Amino acid sequence: MLHSLRSHGAFILGCSGTGLTQAEARFFREADPWGFILFARNVETPQQLQRLTAQLREAVGRDAIITVDQEGGRVQRLTAPQWRQWLPPLDQSAKVAENGKDAVRAMYLRYRIIADELRASGLDSNCAPMVDIATAQTHPFLRNRCYGEDLQTVVALAQAAAAGLSNGGVVPVAKHMPGHGRATVDSHKALPRVTETAQVLRREDFVAFAALGDLPMAMTAHIVFEAFDEAPATTSPVMQKIIRDEIGFGGLLVTDDISMQALSGTVAARARASLDAGCDVVLHCNGDLAEMTDVATASGFMTDKAALRATQAVESRRTPDEVDIAALEAEFNALLTS
Repeated sequence: MLHSLRSHGAFILGCSGTGLTQAEARFFREADPWGFILFARNVETPQQLQRLTAQLREAVGRDAIITVDQEGGRVQRLTAPQWRQWLPPLDQSAKVAENGKDAVRAMYLRYRIIADELRASGLDSNCAPMVDIATAQTHPFLRNRCYGEDLQTVVALAQAAAAGLSNGGVVPVAKHMPGHGRATVDSHKALPRVTETAQVLRREDFVAFAALGDLPMAMTAHIVFEAFDEAPATTSPVMQKIIRDEIGFGGLLVTDDISMQALSGTVAARARASLDAGCDVVLHCNGDLAEMTDVATASGFMTDKAALRATQAVESRRTPDEVDIAALEAEFNALLTS
C-alpha cells in the first residue's frame, strides 16, 4: 500500500468546469494528484456531480478522495434548490441554545445529513469541522463560520460535526490549524498577523485542535503567529513542529489554498515552501491548468511519512451507518424550533 501511494503527487487539485476537459484529464493522468477539490463552478446537479467525480477518479485510475467546502451557510458549494440550505454554524448554535435545546446534537445531525448529500453526489470528504474559536475581533469572512466563542463549546461542536461526517462515510478535514479565530483580516486578500501571547494561544486555540488531533486530515492557516515565527503557519517549520509535537496532530496535513493572497511568491514557490516546512499535501483550488502544472512540478511525490498518513486517511473512509435521513432532518428541525 505504501509503495503504491508513494507515486501519487503531493497535491490536491481543482478543475475548471462541470466536466473534465481533455487537457485536464490528460494532465491528471500524468501528474496523479493525491486527491481533488470541487467548488461552485463545478456544481450543477447531483447527477452532473456524479459524472464529474467519476471522471476525476477515472483520470487517476483509483478511488481518489474528492473533497469540498460544504460547511453550510456562507461557505456552501452545493446549494438550494438541489441541496439543503443551512444557517451559518454560529447562527445555528445560537438559535438552538436560545431554544434551550441540544446544540451538540444539532451539529451532529447537520453534518450527518450533509454527509448523506455529499456521498449521493460522489464526494467523500468535507473541509469541516471548523475548530477556530471566534472572538469579537474575528474578521467577518470567518466569524459566523465558527462554532462558538469559547474553547469548550467549539471542541464539543467540532467533535460532533466530525462524528456526523465520519458516520456518514465522509472524511472530515479540521481547519484552520493551529487557529484562525484571532485573524482580523481576510487571508484570501492579505496576510493576517496574530499578536496574542504564546501562553494564551497554547491555553485556548491550540488546545481546541489538540482535542481533534485524532482526525485523519487537517488544513493549515495562512497566518503569522508573532509569538512564534514571522512566517505564516503554512510555510513555517516552527509552526509545523508545534502542530505535530505540541498539538499532537498525526494525520495528513494539507495547506489551505495556496492561491490565496496571504502567501507571497509564485504558486510553485509557495507549494515548495509549504512542503519543506512540513505539510504533507499542497491544496490548489482555482483550476487553472498552467498553475496546476507548476504546482505539480514543484511539489513532486509524497514523502514516505506523508504517504503513510495519506493511506490512513483513505482507509478512514467507512460505509455510512444506516439511518433514516428524513427522521434525522425532522429531529434537526425540531431543535431549531422554539
